[in-house]
Amino acid sequence: MTSAVLPTYARTDFAFERGEGVRLWTDTGEEYLDFGAGIAVNSLGHSHPRLVEALKAQAEKLWHTSNLYRIPGQEELAKKLTDATFADLVFFGNSGAEAMECCIKTARKYHSEKGNPERYQIITYDGAFHGRTLATIAAGGQEKHLAGFGPVVEGFDQVPFADEEATKQAITEETAGILIEPVQGEGGLQPFPAEFLKFLRRICDEHGLLLIFDEVQCGMGRTGHLFAHQLAGVTPDIMGVAKAIGGGFPLGACLATADAACGMVAGSHGSTYGGNPLACAVGNEVVDIMLEDGFLETVRERARTLNQKLSGLVASHPDVFESVRGEGLMLGIKCKAPAGDVVNAAYKHKLLTLTAGDNVLRIVPPLVISDEDIQLGIDKLDAAATDVQSALGG
Repeated sequence: MTSAVLPTYARTDFAFERGEGVRLWTDTGEEYLDFGAGIAVNSLGHSHPRLVEALKAQAEKLWHTSNLYRIPGQEELAKKLTDATFADLVFFGNSGAEAMECCIKTARKYHSEKGNPERYQIITYDGAFHGRTLATIAAGGQEKHLAGFGPVVEGFDQVPFADEEATKQAITEETAGILIEPVQGEGGLQPFPAEFLKFLRRICDEHGLLLIFDEVQCGMGRTGHLFAHQLAGVTPDIMGVAKAIGGGFPLGACLATADAACGMVAGSHGSTYGGNPLACAVGNEVVDIMLEDGFLETVRERARTLNQKLSGLVASHPDVFESVRGEGLMLGIKCKAPAGDVVNAAYKHKLLTLTAGDNVLRIVPPLVISDEDIQLGIDKLDAAATDVQSALGG
């Protein structure tokens, strides 16, 4: 039967019916091990009992009122996030793209409020991905996302990855800020060096620019720290968060200092569903779990184990794999064979992985994965790589 869904995705021919922890089951009963986590979204795995209970309890009380009224769960979640970060204020939306749109608008409004409306340009980096709206695809600057959607939204100057001199040269009297993913996700699991992030903080302070971090994918425990920038000891002025913060329920947030958000007053921005009671009930539980003693330490331990085993896998299949990259449980394998071939081969062994830019196999399992399931995933990936190597004639 022909699907009535707009064909904007290259989907598999199987569908999932239920999930538990790091496993998913298809509607025909086949069991898969999930090393993709819904594209780094299901941070606490599938059907986490505390998230299920939080959602059910809220669903029996109230779903939606709109942001015309106070939403206690939203205020509670905002307080938890500001207490745990650099930020003073939080705006809630439903997705990463919404979060980043708010970040961009906040930066522009800041300079307008300070009497410099001409300062609206934002510097971004090659390989970036910031969302699928017209503004965020312009910020990302990738032709495959921009093609057919012209004219390109103005206001973004893209420079080479981690290039200090190019960054300096891109700053003009119209520059408002610098936008960067501390670890690029779609761009190929590429961490920016800590020294480069420190350089950005210095240069933003020198030129009166706002430093904006996109932690939609690399934030919320994914690197073994609540946020990736904490690894470098660098704080932004504005930050976008989504994906893992809802544990699978649509939720995004823009965090900012009070100064950076000075122009965001009543009527300047909004979202009908953003920060609704259902989303915030789940988000509060996610944050509580991640901030419990030992949670992030365990993520770091699991990450070291996975990284070591992936390195061994690369050594075992030199015709298929090249090297391991990434941070925490946000890892990638740079491939010699097409990464998409490895993903497809892994499906046959009931393992879910993802691709990323630069021919990288992306591996982002739920943060609650066990050592035993890490080994099982490695065994399945080993079998998939053997299949790919055989197909190459190796």
